[in-house]
Amino acid sequence: MPWYQIFQDGPEYEARRKKTTFDPPNVTIKEVHDAVPNQLFERSTGKSLYYIARHIAVTYGLYYCGQQLDALSFGKVGAPLLHRFIRLLLWLFYWGWQGMSFAGIWALGHEAGHDALSPSALVNSVLGIVLHSFVLTPYFAWRATHRAHHKATNHLDRDETYIPPTRKDLKLPDGRVAVRMDYVQALEDTPAYILFKLFVRQFFGFQLYLIHNRKGNPRYPRWTSHYNPSAKLFRPNERRSIILSNIAIGTMIYIISLWIKSTGWSYVWKHYFGPWLMAHNWIVTFTYLQHSDPTIPYYRKNQWTFARGALATVDRPIFGWAGRFFLHNISTDHLAHHFFVSVPFYNLPAVTEAIKPVLGQYYNYDSTPVIPALWRSFTSCVFIEDEGDIVFFKNKYGEALIQPRIPTEVSAM
Repeated sequence: MPWYQIFQDGPEYEARRKKTTFDPPNVTIKEVHDAVPNQLFERSTGKSLYYIARHIAVTYGLYYCGQQLDALSFGKVGAPLLHRFIRLLLWLFYWGWQGMSFAGIWALGHEAGHDALSPSALVNSVLGIVLHSFVLTPYFAWRATHRAHHKATNHLDRDETYIPPTRKDLKLPDGRVAVRMDYVQALEDTPAYILFKLFVRQFFGFQLYLIHNRKGNPRYPRWTSHYNPSAKLFRPNERRSIILSNIAIGTMIYIISLWIKSTGWSYVWKHYFGPWLMAHNWIVTFTYLQHSDPTIPYYRKNQWTFARGALATVDRPIFGWAGRFFLHNISTDHLAHHFFVSVPFYNLPAVTEAIKPVLGQYYNYDSTPVIPALWRSFTSCVFIEDEGDIVFFKNKYGEALIQPRIPTEVSAM
């Protein structure tokens, strides 16, 4: 691929964008289910443990390589400032790859949260709480809201993960009278401020969501937290598991504190917190791009169905082979995952191929490279309208790429 094409939209995105109108799908869950061979639903504890062990081995291997950076010496050749710059680049390179590996640990915990690692609920819970606690994610709390997200994907009243701001939320003028300059005055930000917001969202957004429901469903009170067992996010019978998650997080923090006491803050920063922050960057990237795109609809209750919500998903080959190896197909085959949450990740590529003929034009794939795709969504997916049963994101000029054609009735799906 020529270098300049790295910054171009993928042809699949261009094809969706050029349609300009959208007919909501009427694919049924039965049609999709019948296309998948039964053996792909089978979960193997042994196979999952193999993938976990392989991932841990790679993570340790990267950690070993990172330790060598501490001892790296440039001798007396060149300027000290150049040495520091090269060393910083090497640490950033290490954090990027080790962060990818940490994100893969989170992705494996995600699989456990869907009971996809083993037929045993207990095995899934044990693996999930260990994997997620390592990257400071409260496993049972996250699992509760994430399962709710799957039950109401892109439903503007019920989805848990991300509800886009509306015209009213942003205090924008009435769309029937607003002109382009009205939006520019209200929404225009400097490039530096846009980059600052993107930085905060990428590196801290997930933890802020866990701490106080940042960008989550606004129906909850302010400062609703995944760490509060009594939060309205959870059912009463989930409170004990939320407490268990908090104990696990506390235990991990205690282990990290002992590590700091033993090796020093600088060492733990370089080998844990640096990769941990980069992992959050990768986690936010693939989770945001799964459903937030100018060509992907959101639904209100009169037009939402489970199948339509599942189809409001984009498969992306994020980082190519590295994304498949480290992230366990969480981005490349996410649409299939939304239809079949308990199918193990190693079977999802085959499921994707099996359901493509059934989904036809409603299978969403985008080969746009990750950085331009992220920038495109962050700058183009600004708000949605307060009215309408099917809505698409509008940009900072109040423009949507696609307009829905709403049918008179919704078939059962």
